[in-house]
Amino acid sequence: MSRLHTSVSALSVAAVMAAAVSLGASAPAVANDKLVELSKSTDNWPMTGKNYNANNYSEANQVTKENVKQLRPAWSFSTGVLSGHEGTPLVVDGVMYIHSPFPNTTFAVGLDDPGKILWQHKPKQNPTARAVACCDVVNRGLAYWPGNGTVGPLIIKTQLDGHVVALDAKTGEEFWKLENSDIKVGSTLTIAPYVVKDLVLIGSSGAELGVRGYVTAYDIATGAQKWRAYATGPDEEVRLSDDFNSANPHYGQKGLGKATWEGEAWKIGGGTNWGWYAFDPDTNLFYYGSGNPAPWNETMRPGDNKWTMTIWGRDIDTGNAKFGYQKTPHDEWDYAGVNVMMLSEQQDKEGKMRKLLTHPDRNGIVYTLDRTNGDLVSADKIDDTVNWVKKVDLKTGLPERDPEFGTRMDHKGRDICPSAMGYHNQGHDSYDPERKSFFMGINHICMDWEPFMLPYRAGQFFVGATLWMYPGPKGDRQTYEGLGQVKAYDAINNKFKWQVMERFAAWGGTLATAGGVMFYGTLDGFIKARDSDTGELLWKFKLPSGVIGHPMTYTHNGKQYVAIYYGVGGWPGVGLVFDLNDPTAGLGSVGAFKQLQHYTQMGGGVMVFSLNGDGPYSDPNVGEYSTNVIQGGG
Repeated sequence: MSRLHTSVSALSVAAVMAAAVSLGASAPAVANDKLVELSKSTDNWPMTGKNYNANNYSEANQVTKENVKQLRPAWSFSTGVLSGHEGTPLVVDGVMYIHSPFPNTTFAVGLDDPGKILWQHKPKQNPTARAVACCDVVNRGLAYWPGNGTVGPLIIKTQLDGHVVALDAKTGEEFWKLENSDIKVGSTLTIAPYVVKDLVLIGSSGAELGVRGYVTAYDIATGAQKWRAYATGPDEEVRLSDDFNSANPHYGQKGLGKATWEGEAWKIGGGTNWGWYAFDPDTNLFYYGSGNPAPWNETMRPGDNKWTMTIWGRDIDTGNAKFGYQKTPHDEWDYAGVNVMMLSEQQDKEGKMRKLLTHPDRNGIVYTLDRTNGDLVSADKIDDTVNWVKKVDLKTGLPERDPEFGTRMDHKGRDICPSAMGYHNQGHDSYDPERKSFFMGINHICMDWEPFMLPYRAGQFFVGATLWMYPGPKGDRQTYEGLGQVKAYDAINNKFKWQVMERFAAWGGTLATAGGVMFYGTLDGFIKARDSDTGELLWKFKLPSGVIGHPMTYTHNGKQYVAIYYGVGGWPGVGLVFDLNDPTAGLGSVGAFKQLQHYTQMGGGVMVFSLNGDGPYSDPNVGEYSTNVIQGGG
């Protein structure tokens, strides 16, 4: 499926191939070191999650608890696109790179005068992609590669129609283009690419259409495929290492990618990954989650359905899996486990320093694993209203289900918490290493679930369940408000330091800063700042549209800025975006968010804040055509 398109010039192709020949053995480490160094500077936000720990944490500290109330808009940028704006822009060396949902336009603006677009890339795509996208036509971001001395810096983007494109970071010209996903079978791309060494990782979407999930590594200088690992099927295609799960054989080892499925159901079994990655240079492993099995109707796929719903630790060079921990065997509720992976180093309860991975899952459990071998350290309920599971056995790793909230044919399950949207979804959360606090944007939504049988047809939805969603027990089910929460979590002591309810789901994620202030956006269109220690609301600003992305921060010319996408949409916004009224439409989201239209409307862009609004246009002459004033007329 990977191929170099002729849309790049012959000269560019020649340059790509020359680069492939000239790459030395040391090039991957050099390129990787450049990204690491860029991420250490508060001037840059060079990758999703800020750094390889994916902790959305910045050491910038000009904005504090005491002065955050002085934040004012410094400048803004409209993408001209109406659908949901997920993810966050990138900032590298004084340039901001901005992405949009379909049609997946990319912009570069200079931070000295962001009113001028340095370049823009507007791809032509097959519009059919819109029809097979699950939950709005979102895109979660871009990736930056700093170059290797032969090939210059690149911006990598995904397109909804399944293509991956490398752009010259200085000019926006296409360098290479390849096809990763086939929209004919419903496989689209919404994921943010992820650069490690001289590879770019690309996931897949489309489990709701029976797509078999995979992650692929491409040579970033040439676009050549290096390896691909599937979530289901034979061991050689799932790419299990010889010592796979040797530290935890009870998780399961060989042969299960087929044996835990009936017949050849694994071929249309889902397990796509459209969420987030993290990487540890010390272990050489990258971490991510595979998603829900297909179809949603559990009756149609007996077995544990491995390796969907799994936290993976894979070797970046080979793609081989060192460990895989399946959180929800035989998922019955669409608890797709692609959520954020945040890395930390903390002392456990015995005082031992450990390399940890913390993952708030859609199933309502926040898991912490030892990322060197997959040991399960803790598994806590995100909220005490989670009811499908009584607890997770830390010795076996298995959830102890409550059969009252299971799903089965000829039965309508009622008041299942969380809903298929999860108590956590695609939002990219943050970790403050000084406070040892994870800040999590939470959904508080429950559901009724009624399954039905259906055949598989390539390129058509393959779900098999009707859903009704509504606020969780702590929300207001009369007004359909109280659909979200924000929480500060201590993974070692298994407790929440503080928590607060929100009118709608805190869908986009959070930002942590060294100034003791955490930020997040809301679906009803606010960016909010809270005291990282107490949760006290310190500041908020009403944006032009609701937020489904996560905030970021950078410094430029000695000033700290906070930026966030606005642009309502995504799964919670499909009713508003597509003007739907049936409460079961949008896979159940329309009913849950029926009040959203009374608080916000569509329209996407970036809003950037600074203390007192100081910024590039504090000097009114910046960006002016002429500063000469001629008195009189004529």
